Amino acid sequence: MGSKPDILRAIVIIFAVGLVITGFTSIQASEDKGASAVAPPAADIARSGD
Repeated sequence: MGSKPDILRAIVIIFAVGLVITGFTSIQASEDKGASAVAPPAADIARSGD
């Protein structure tokens, strides 16, 4: 029974690392949206001409 706290600690650490990774990727995605709002990709420009 001494290994139960270690398993719980590992699960909590994995969850926390997942939250940190999700936070960083959402920050990067929001920065990418800002850049794409300034200059739309060429594919969007080609479609708007139809």
